Amino acid sequence: MLTRILCLFLTLLFLSGGNKKHPNQAANLSEKALKPEEKKKTELPKTLRLMFAGDIMSQLIQIESAHIGNNEYNYDPCFKYIRPIFEQADLVIGNLECTLSDKPPYTGYPNFRSPDQLASALKKGGFDILVTANNHSLDGGLNGLNHTIEMVRESGFVQTGTFKNEAYKNLLYPLIVYKNGFKIALLNYTHHTNGYGTPTPSVVNRLDMEKVKNDLQKAKNMQADFVITFLHWGDEHHLNEGFEQRGVAQLLHQWGSNLVVGSHPHVVQPIKNQVVTINKKSYSQLTAYSLGNFISSQPFVNTEGGIVFEVNIKKQQNQTIIDNYFYIPVLRYTPRENGKTHYYALPVSPFENNESAIKMPANEKTKMLNFVHRIRTQLGAHGAKEHKFSLNEIIID
Repeated sequence: MLTRILCLFLTLLFLSGGNKKHPNQAANLSEKALKPEEKKKTELPKTLRLMFAGDIMSQLIQIESAHIGNNEYNYDPCFKYIRPIFEQADLVIGNLECTLSDKPPYTGYPNFRSPDQLASALKKGGFDILVTANNHSLDGGLNGLNHTIEMVRESGFVQTGTFKNEAYKNLLYPLIVYKNGFKIALLNYTHHTNGYGTPTPSVVNRLDMEKVKNDLQKAKNMQADFVITFLHWGDEHHLNEGFEQRGVAQLLHQWGSNLVVGSHPHVVQPIKNQVVTINKKSYSQLTAYSLGNFISSQPFVNTEGGIVFEVNIKKQQNQTIIDNYFYIPVLRYTPRENGKTHYYALPVSPFENNESAIKMPANEKTKMLNFVHRIRTQLGAHGAKEHKFSLNEIIID
């Protein structure tokens, strides 16, 4: 009862615009104040465009590429090609698969500790929400986990999946995000943390099915319009989802998750509709099993990129449903510029048939075409459609 009273008080404080900010105040991602005549035109929009990105990684070679002097790092260029696409979304959600630090040593695999400047670059690149429950959540220990949470939030993000303590989690989870008249619940879990135990008093959301079921019930009790579960799961480098993933997805849908999105395998896995039975009625529910790498320097086969997963939802007869969904292939583009290798998240469709847009070496062009052919074949086999963009839609600063 005390917790509910506290939550109500904080919610009222937030809605009243009080000077003291609730830690999750950024979760209200509604538009800026509008004039009265403008408000009438924009009241209760009926659609919401969501975009999801896969594994955001920062290995040592990427850190060295971003280094510009002393303890200064600039990741901003990495996202200049994808930002115009993200700007077309209402919410952009990504999996931050590293910890952040304000001082060296910065490290890559197996314990990812990246400069704080990565967070600000992701914000400038168009991300709104970062999920942080994954197998690298504890790479920096307790201090790294806490600092990552603090830095992500200071950079203007909404964040979930890891928490400083249980009380903090109880107050902020499930994460509720308000946008365009929609009330969205976002849940995030990981199947392991590379053998690291969670240090007291912090919390890393584990894929404990009983706890997940309870959390989904909480989201239902909070009357969310749409519930998303973002999971770190599956086997690395497997191009198809495993039997266990399918079983977990089915349970999550039966328990109330409207959408399941996956990461961790570092390769793209299928997007599938599966029929589930809820209250003796059959429904088709959507799962994107793995989005692959959004940006990384992994050298393994099929890890050279991933997809942005676009989901458009709408309100229809007091229900919120998925109107349509698309995939957007994104390649790791690594040209040599000014004497070093640079890393870009490159949406393929605007550039694959425009020779003059980017002076891409022949080997890079071949790699891009092979990558996108594989993605289109793999995802098209299950009915997913690609959202293609023209070069005119990609305006680079």
